[in-house]
Amino acid sequence: MKLIRTVDAAGQVLCHDITQIIPGEFKGARFRKGHIIQPEDIPVLLSIGKENLYVWEKKPGILHEDEAAALLYKAAAGQNIHGTEPREGKIELIADCDGLLKIRREALLAVNRTPQMMIATIHGDLPVKKGQKLAGTRIIPLVIEQEKMDAMQQAAGDEPILNVLPFHSKKCGVITTGSEVFKGRIEDKFTPILVDKLAEYGCEMTFHKTCDDDPAGITAAILEAKEAGCEMIFTTGGMSVDPDDRTPLAIRNTGANIITYGAPVLPGAMFLVSYLDGVPVCGLPGCVMYAKRTIFDLLLPRLLADDPITAEDIARLGEGGLCLSCPTCTWPNCGFGHC
Repeated sequence: MKLIRTVDAAGQVLCHDITQIIPGEFKGARFRKGHIIQPEDIPVLLSIGKENLYVWEKKPGILHEDEAAALLYKAAAGQNIHGTEPREGKIELIADCDGLLKIRREALLAVNRTPQMMIATIHGDLPVKKGQKLAGTRIIPLVIEQEKMDAMQQAAGDEPILNVLPFHSKKCGVITTGSEVFKGRIEDKFTPILVDKLAEYGCEMTFHKTCDDDPAGITAAILEAKEAGCEMIFTTGGMSVDPDDRTPLAIRNTGANIITYGAPVLPGAMFLVSYLDGVPVCGLPGCVMYAKRTIFDLLLPRLLADDPITAEDIARLGEGGLCLSCPTCTWPNCGFGHC
């Protein structure tokens, strides 16, 4: 610390709280330790009776918490993210658009293993809204060594830790399968529900066809939907192990690359995800029709953000993959899909 005249203190960093008392109105810290004194603060400090102040004496290789916070923010924030102004070594990260939050988890862990700093985030791989808080960063002490910030940057790597991938409205094809619907024995109640879920993200069903349980007909309908320009294709029905459930075979026969058939998620264990020349083709289990939230809700945001889904991604959903079917659904602000 060093003692300086208040009138010379602009740009200096306070080393202690400054208390202000206004009888009947206010009593408390008017300026907090670590506050960077602004020119407009000087008359206020003088009115409190502070002719002199103890401020931080800057030394080479030592950073103020707000300087260090800016470096931590730079390592954390990627595309479609902005930060709040540094305050007491803290910066919050805010989404600039609706999209999918991606987090480099190993980099996040590495940074949080670096002493005297932290980044706390919400869960990644889930949808976020424009203006939503994504993370908070904090430098723990008032001052920190530059070498620790250098170690943080090395731990974080060259790419940002957090990014928001914007959603893209896509043309969707729906292939309804099942002899009971095809022959008019029951009403198709699956497609309207699917259309509503797609509409939540601004997507439109531009192709729809109802097929019997013949796998050749389902294969042809999927290929027709792709030829019609559909950017995502969903089949409904025929995903269980019954002899007449031939949808997985029909999807495979299109030549699509099957990522996985089956997932450690309830509801949604019989889900199939594949890619046909880059176009997602997904087999949806019956639970999508009646359950409030399913594996479809977990993976649809990733499909809309053009975030490739791998078999490893699906396997990791096991932890957090059990929906508790709460009376009041708060997803995604719950444990479902958080891994």
